[in-house]
This record gives sequence, structure tokens and C-alpha cells, in this order.
Amino acid sequence: MEGVPHPIPRTVEEVFNDFRGRRSGLIKALTIDVDKFYQQCDPEKENLCLYGLPNETWEVNLPVEEVPPELPEPALGINFARDGMQEKDWLSLVAVHSDSWLLAVAFYFGARFSFGKNERKRLFRMINELPTIFEVVTGNVKQPMDQYANHNSSGKSKSSAKSRQSESESKVVKMSASKDEDESGEDEEDDEQGATCGACGDSYGTDEFWICCDICERWFHGKCVKITPAKAEHIKQYKCPSCSSKRARV
Repeated sequence: MEGVPHPIPRTVEEVFNDFRGRRSGLIKALTIDVDKFYQQCDPEKENLCLYGLPNETWEVNLPVEEVPPELPEPALGINFARDGMQEKDWLSLVAVHSDSWLLAVAFYFGARFSFGKNERKRLFRMINELPTIFEVVTGNVKQPMDQYANHNSSGKSKSSAKSRQSESESKVVKMSASKDEDESGEDEEDDEQGATCGACGDSYGTDEFWICCDICERWFHGKCVKITPAKAEHIKQYKCPSCSSKRARV
């Protein structure tokens, strides 16, 4: 499991930072590093687990031998199901278990260091502001409010909305400080407030360069997928790292 010891979080902020670091590592495993992750989950090996580490890295390893373990353990045997289902379904399943594990670790620290009711509520609110790993992996990031009922209403979200350029410009966008006026139909559904990067899972910030994958239609920070505005102008059809490396598997 974790070969290098990490500082033990003791406050709400430290536990949240630990959660966020582990979450970033898990998202990398299931998106940007998906080929590497897939290869390491060999069904011929023993029970394997996917660990997210506080330093935003990940590893596939055997579970710890000590009983009970120092920390809650992630789902066992994720490698056994790899070849028995579609890749996207398998990744979604691992994502759901990873979300559960992250919450278990965070609230383990809360219980260990006697967080009170208000501290637990504050920790959960901080965690709840982030999309789940499942939402990031499937591209189904939930909006802060019902996107259908409030699609044409003025935004109540704290964050500003992003403006969208035309499809012919490879769906490249730069975040604007306020939401554009409503345009036509469902083409604007994915421009709701609360957009999240498909690679790192973080929300956008003002004046950040974004690009949309033409295959899975997920949005990404340009810096996360190493695409600059100048480079994007020459891309007729952009494929994110996950879609570029995706192979048909039975």
C-alpha cells in the first residue's frame, strides 16, 4: 500500500486536503492514466486494490496484511472484474467504490480525532462541493441546481458561467466572467454553471482556457490535457486522452 508515510491529518482542513489529494490521484488513474491502470489490474494476479495517495498520485497494490488495518481499505479484487464487463462499466464501478473509500478514510480521521457535530458537518460540506469520482469518470457531473428547471433562470451559483464558441472552432472555450445570454436549445445544456474539468475534477476559474472532447463531450482545462489556445485552432476534432487511448474490449 502506501510505502512512504504521510503526515496524519488532525484538523478539518487537513482531513479535507488529504481527501482532495487522494481524490485527485484516483481521478488520474481512471482518466489520464487509464491505460496504465488497466494494465496493472491483471486478473491473473491476487486481490488488488486501487489506492489514492495524499500527494495526488495513485497505485494498484495488494491490501495491507495487518488486521485491522491502520486505515479503511478500498474495494478488494477490482482486477477480477476487469475482463468480465465493458471497460467503461468497469471504470464506473471502480469509481463508485473509490468514492466510498474516500469518505470512509475522511470520516475515520474525524472519528479518530474526535470531530464534533459542527466539525463533521463542515467537513462534509467541503467534500460535497467537489464532484464525485463517479461523476467525473462518467462525465455526469451534477449541477448545483436542477439544470432543466433552472436552465433559463439567472444563475444563483457563486461561480460564473463559461461562454461557448461555435462547434466549428473545435469546441474550444475561454471562461468568461458572466454567463452568456441564453442561446438555442439543448446545445447550451453543458454550459450550466458548475462545469468541472474531466481530468482534474476541479471547477473552472475566470479566464481559464478550456477545450471539449468531441467524442465524450467532457470539458478539460487546456493545461490538464496539454493543449494551448494556439494548438487548439488547428485541431478539427479533439479527442481527450481517455478517448484517444480507448480500445474496444469485450
